[in-house]
Amino acid sequence: MEWQLIFALFGSFAVLLTLGIPVSFAIGLSSLITIMMSLPLEPAIAVVAQRMAAGLDNFALLAIPFFILAGNIMNQGGIAIRLINFAKVLVGRLPGSLAHVNIIANMMFGSISGSAVASAAAVGGTMAPLQKKEGYDEQFSAAVNITSCPTGLLIPPSNTLIVFSLVSGGTSVAALFLAGYIPGLIMGVSLMVVAGFIAKKRGYPIAPRPSTAEVVDTSIKAIPSLLLIAIIMGGIIGGIFTATEASAIAVVYTLILAVGFYREVKVKELPAIILESAITTSIVLLLVGASMGMSWAMASADIPYMIADALLAISDNPLMILLIINVILLIVGIFMDMTPAVLIFTPIFLPIVLDLGVDPVHFGIMMTFNLAIGICTPPVGSALFIGCSVAKVSIDKVIKPLLPFYAALTIALMAVTFIPELSLFLPRLVLGY
Repeated sequence: MEWQLIFALFGSFAVLLTLGIPVSFAIGLSSLITIMMSLPLEPAIAVVAQRMAAGLDNFALLAIPFFILAGNIMNQGGIAIRLINFAKVLVGRLPGSLAHVNIIANMMFGSISGSAVASAAAVGGTMAPLQKKEGYDEQFSAAVNITSCPTGLLIPPSNTLIVFSLVSGGTSVAALFLAGYIPGLIMGVSLMVVAGFIAKKRGYPIAPRPSTAEVVDTSIKAIPSLLLIAIIMGGIIGGIFTATEASAIAVVYTLILAVGFYREVKVKELPAIILESAITTSIVLLLVGASMGMSWAMASADIPYMIADALLAISDNPLMILLIINVILLIVGIFMDMTPAVLIFTPIFLPIVLDLGVDPVHFGIMMTFNLAIGICTPPVGSALFIGCSVAKVSIDKVIKPLLPFYAALTIALMAVTFIPELSLFLPRLVLGY
């Protein structure tokens, strides 16, 4: 009976996705079909509805719409160009300076906006014409932007880590945020190594040395944007406010910054920004609610335990199990976006790794890093599509230039997976985790 339930759940989910049904509805319908194998129609519908409502009745979820709104305000608030100019000051003297500027700017802007897609569009849209003017290959520039935009998903604040905290049963958001710094930096540095090697080989130009006045002026203009991260993390770590309260503070700060300080956003533009944020929020929260129904269906069918038994039958070595999980998640990431993947596969894999003594914070960072690679890959990678669009290159022409960056990301992922201290050092140092 259990295998029939597994086939009903994942089989119907795959069929519905193949038919073009939106992911949220595919999750909900496949959950309903599975539950109907044990209950009559009306009770099954009631169970799904109750699980969806219970899943959304969580105070921590308020952080998601606020961080989305703050990110959208900053996307239109002139933040990208100021961070790009600041990145030029930091890495302008390295071989292929504009490629490194793209990576550093994506790390900063992505962490502030919390969105890889927004970062790819804002930073990539600005950098693409500059790189083309300096003689950079368009496909190389697109590959750099596509693979570096997800770095902000690890460097806090990160909506993906908030979702993981929820679905993992309340893993500390503060610990997850702190844990993301070093892996996020490793992700960015690994890309810079590859970009620098290719740039030097091709003889791409180095930016001229900026004057002291330019350094000071650029830094002053970028500091107010970067200060947001310090305010959020300082408040959370210091116990001044929770992650949810920090998200509301982020909205207030970005409004002051974009409307009052930089004056890039006008008051009359705010309703459109709020509406866009509401639409994005509704998509994410519908996914969360539907996934709670699927989690209940999986639990009632003992699916996590069956998968755990199957994995442990292969090996009881934690390193081997983590390697297998990584391979599975890399494949999943090719076909599924990050949020539904986190919601669906965390309840399956987390109990397995906990039994093996793996820390949930470490696993959350590993999972986020892994799935971040997926949004850069065809056929459904959102960062891939946006990156190619802003660079005005076709996807088929950018695949080959992406390969060395994929290799670097995979090596960095293995380091984060098999060296837990890379994730746990800061939470232990700062929080005594």
